[in-house]
Amino acid sequence: MKRFVCMLLCLFLTAALAVPAAAAELTLSAPSAILMEKETGTILYAKDEHTQLQPASVTKVMTLLLVMEAIDSGTLSWDDTITASAHACSMGGSQIWLRENEQMSVEDMVKAVCVVSANDCAVALAETVGGSEEHFVELMNQRAAELGMADTVFHNATGLPAEGHVTSAHDIALMSRELILNHPDIRSFTTIWMDSLRGGASQLVNTNRLIRSYEGATGLKTGSTDSALYCLSATAERDGMELIAVVMKAPTSNERFADAQTLLNYGFAGYTLVHVTPEQALPPIDVVLGSQDTVQPVLSGNTALLLPKDQAGALEQTVSLPPSVEAPVERGQQLGTLTITAGTEEVARLPLTAGEAVDRLTWGQMVLRLVRMGCFAE
Repeated sequence: MKRFVCMLLCLFLTAALAVPAAAAELTLSAPSAILMEKETGTILYAKDEHTQLQPASVTKVMTLLLVMEAIDSGTLSWDDTITASAHACSMGGSQIWLRENEQMSVEDMVKAVCVVSANDCAVALAETVGGSEEHFVELMNQRAAELGMADTVFHNATGLPAEGHVTSAHDIALMSRELILNHPDIRSFTTIWMDSLRGGASQLVNTNRLIRSYEGATGLKTGSTDSALYCLSATAERDGMELIAVVMKAPTSNERFADAQTLLNYGFAGYTLVHVTPEQALPPIDVVLGSQDTVQPVLSGNTALLLPKDQAGALEQTVSLPPSVEAPVERGQQLGTLTITAGTEEVARLPLTAGEAVDRLTWGQMVLRLVRMGCFAE
């Protein structure tokens, strides 16, 4: 029987391009801001991004996230009817003036939250998902912890002023990314400029003016109170790359939107998103003592690379695979790497993994194989 030499790769590096935050000096009026790319989560710019500040209605990004997760899990439906409680109707601030016991669909309430930041609808949704606003807030803080939002403490579902209700630009970017990355349907609401409810009786105009004025704007949420000043999580997409620009405590509404545009313009001007695919077909690898002779390597994981635009046009690939691997082979087991370089600079190493499982031959299968090969012939 032909002998195979087993060569295994033991080094694995994930494909995350490290783009330094605050790589440029931008002129912003807000004391705290951040720019993040959605697909990779890379921070492209940051200014005092962990400072704890009041988020005002940008809080509702988390409220919307939990509502969308409830819809995706099947515990809530777009067509479900919600009956407004006295508590929900007492919120004040931005609202659509729900009346106690008024009934409205989940879809219409989500629209009201996204477009006009309706506090009454946010609380009605929170009560429906959590049973009460208090329990819903517990869920908000639990989800924040799961997302690594270490700067955040929520005390309500709306962002109305409350002692100790704080978050940071960094944490807002995290929850905004989770919402738009895993629940893209929210765009159908966050991109609405004008609409209506109650059969046309209630007119809605988006509080986020970037929806109308900024090319590629996709959302996401404004917020303002006397103490929080002017906050914004702004999202926009161009050429397949979506960015999240968070601005906190801007002095005026105009400066809030101007800062967001400055951040987004910086990101779109300097960076691009490249989805890597192998330039040539990957060769199958021999499997020693396997139930099949070879295993097919595949490119796995997140293959999106965020690159400076001056690098993206000069990428080269190098495939590193062993000639053989010993059974058993698990599906998803790393077999090699695809290295991406720009000139002399290595920008990423992507894992090449087994596209299928290959069991190890049993003794009976080994004997049968030897018989078929004629090893016992006289």
